Amino acid sequence: MAHLFTDAQSHVRSGWKAFLFFLSYGAFTLVLALPCFVIMAVLQKQPQPHMESVEPFLGATAALAVSLWAVRIEERSFQSLGFVLQGRWFREFGLGTLLGGMLITLVALLLRLQGGFHWASNPAGSLKGIAIGFLLFVVVGVHEETVFRGYPFQRLMERTGVWPTQVVLGFLFAAMHLGNPGISMAGLTLKLLTMLHLFLAAILFGLCYLRTRSLALPIGVHLGWNWFQGSLLGFDVSGTTMAKGFWKPVLHQGPDWLTGGAVGLEGSVFCALVSVLGIIGLVLWKPRGASTGQPEEAAPPVFPVPEVSGDIG
Repeated sequence: MAHLFTDAQSHVRSGWKAFLFFLSYGAFTLVLALPCFVIMAVLQKQPQPHMESVEPFLGATAALAVSLWAVRIEERSFQSLGFVLQGRWFREFGLGTLLGGMLITLVALLLRLQGGFHWASNPAGSLKGIAIGFLLFVVVGVHEETVFRGYPFQRLMERTGVWPTQVVLGFLFAAMHLGNPGISMAGLTLKLLTMLHLFLAAILFGLCYLRTRSLALPIGVHLGWNWFQGSLLGFDVSGTTMAKGFWKPVLHQGPDWLTGGAVGLEGSVFCALVSVLGIIGLVLWKPRGASTGQPEEAAPPVFPVPEVSGDIG
């Protein structure tokens, strides 16, 4: 019992650090959400106001604030989490946005070649909607990558290694989306398939961090994946309806595991195929250095378990 919460050096164990982060993040999000809920209920004059438009901003604010609090306690810098906002960071962010967009577009094209849908014009689409979608998905990317590839991911990895951390945080990432409308209403087979695809996406995002030791690339890939999928290609994103652009897909008759049904592209089997291709590409990729300026030979390993120093806790 003496070392249940601390190690031999009296440092809090990494698993408890991750647990306390999620607990604090959830509590702070709730604290932020309550006044917003009341204000929106008054303004909208509804007993259950729509919070979808502000939830990503509340989550991002809570995630960043708790992350800052956690690293300050450890006397580490906020930049150490992967927020080194210099030229290389923004280049990786831009590259990630393009890569994420290309991956989800490939999913759509594969489904289109199989006759799963056709595009029709969207009268409600506008450049304003596309711009709003971009802003929204930037916030979503910052929120979810800070939570799932930020402090908890990095602390667990220091103690348990890369792939146990990938698996645990991958399951949590997939489970977080279970409440999304299209996923919650899907049948069991489609729901399980979507959870698998989201798990693979989490592995992909985790590898983006591991290859660069920065959150720029995973945030960018997350942004590109969502923004292209929702605002440009017109599909629902993880089972939710977001701001749309000038086109919308019209699904043809076919099994949900092929078309994705109400979930969107992330419910299609082609999503798993493309995610696996992206994972393989990241494993094989040899970056010239990370956003922190480390040389190529110091690029972070993907498969070996990192060494644990005595001051980690």
